[in-house]
Amino acid sequence: MVSSEEYYDAIAEGYDALHKEEQLRKIQFILDEGILRETDKLLDVGCGTGFSLDIFPVSESVGVEPSQKLIEQYNGRKTILKSLAESLPFPDNSFDVVVSLTAIQNFDDVCKGLEEIRRVGKKRFALTILKSSPKIRFIEETLRDVFKDFEIKKVEEAKDFIFFITSV
Repeated sequence: MVSSEEYYDAIAEGYDALHKEEQLRKIQFILDEGILRETDKLLDVGCGTGFSLDIFPVSESVGVEPSQKLIEQYNGRKTILKSLAESLPFPDNSFDVVVSLTAIQNFDDVCKGLEEIRRVGKKRFALTILKSSPKIRFIEETLRDVFKDFEIKKVEEAKDFIFFITSV
């Protein structure tokens, strides 16, 4: 069985051609929701080639990505660190906003990855999950458990569910 890191390393060269248009639609949903502030510090978990980091209108954005080959595709000026979602290299409450676009179903340990996202985030999260994932029910149940003290809004997009999570 090929790991998700190996899979994304293998398709890295054509990643944006395959996924960028779809990811841009999800980014627009997030922008339209109005959860971002100009002064925010944002983390994108599973940022792929990192193009999202240059789109979000925030004061600082950082990405994490397990695929070194995807990271190497980035030619912007933001920071992308090689990291798994399950072990984010940041202190608690480091980011005003945490986003993850269609990556959660690829986490080795969904529960640990969501717990880490919650740990490093403060008040606002936008997480998208592939609707066709065989793990969709488990992921949503786990997400609702990890963020049980937050308000959760679920929006259906063409291929994903987008969860907007805010502190109450």
